[in-house]
Amino acid sequence: MNNMNQMMKQVKKMQEQMLKAQEELADKRVEGTSGGGVVTVEANGHKKILSIAIKPEAVDPDDVEMLQDLVLTAVNDALTKAEEIANQDMGKFTGGMKIPGLF
Repeated sequence: MNNMNQMMKQVKKMQEQMLKAQEELADKRVEGTSGGGVVTVEANGHKKILSIAIKPEAVDPDDVEMLQDLVLTAVNDALTKAEEIANQDMGKFTGGMKIPGLF
């Protein structure tokens, strides 16, 4: 029975560590870029876009499609990096398994 109590304490401690790690992801920042840095997107570890910066030289009224592609590429780059840091941080607890709804 003592082993069971010990195991439950370890599980509870691991759950607390996982919750803390998930909360800390909100404070982690990644940056995605495209067009050699003319479009920059910042996201957090929860895969939320925080900001988008577009340099004036990226804006060509005659080629809006190019700007759209640059923004899309930068957003996807930022989200990929956010996913990577989430996987790194939470992978410590899951052993690399993807658990739906965890992160």
